[in-house]
Amino acid sequence: MDSINKLKIFIIPGIVILLDQTTKFIVKKYLVLGESIKVIGNTVCFTYIENLGMAFGIKIDNVKIFTFLSLIVTVFIFYYLYKIRKKRFFYRFPFSLILGGALGNLIDRVTFGRVVDFVDVDIPDISIPSLDLFFFNTPKFELYRWPIFNLADTAITVGMIILLIIFCFDKEFLEAEKIVK
Repeated sequence: MDSINKLKIFIIPGIVILLDQTTKFIVKKYLVLGESIKVIGNTVCFTYIENLGMAFGIKIDNVKIFTFLSLIVTVFIFYYLYKIRKKRFFYRFPFSLILGGALGNLIDRVTFGRVVDFVDVDIPDISIPSLDLFFFNTPKFELYRWPIFNLADTAITVGMIILLIIFCFDKEFLEAEKIVK
C-alpha cells in the first residue's frame, strides 16, 4: 500500500503526458504539416507545425545537446518530486505539471527529432522600440501573434507560474527548503 501512495505523485505527470501525446497524435493524423483550422475565428486556430527548437520557437544550434540537457533536467525534476512526495499537494503540483510537460516534449524529441506544436493564438500586437539605456542598447521587439505551442508547453508554463507564486508569497515553503532564513 505504501508503494502505491508513493506512486500517486506521478498521476498528474501521467495525465499531462497522456493528454499531450493524444492531442499531438490527433493533430498529426488529421492535419497536414502547415495546415491551420480556425477554432474561434482568427483568434484561436489549430496550426500543425513541427518545432526543432525550444518552446515558443526559440532556435537552438545543437538539438542533440538540448535533448540531452532536457533529459538531465527531467531526471532532476523526477528526483525532486519524489523527494518532496510527502509535502502538501500545492508544493508538488507545479513540479508535477513541469515534469509531465517536459516528458511530453522529450518523447517527441527522442521519437521524432522535433516537437509537434498546434495551439495558435492571436494576441494584441506588441511593439517595443529599441532603447538606449546607458551603455546598453536593446533591440526592437515586435510580436503580432503568440508563438504556436502545445499542451506540454502549457503545463510547463502553468507550473512555472505557480512556482513563482510560491517563491514570492509562501515563506513556509522557502524556509522548509532552506531558500530563505
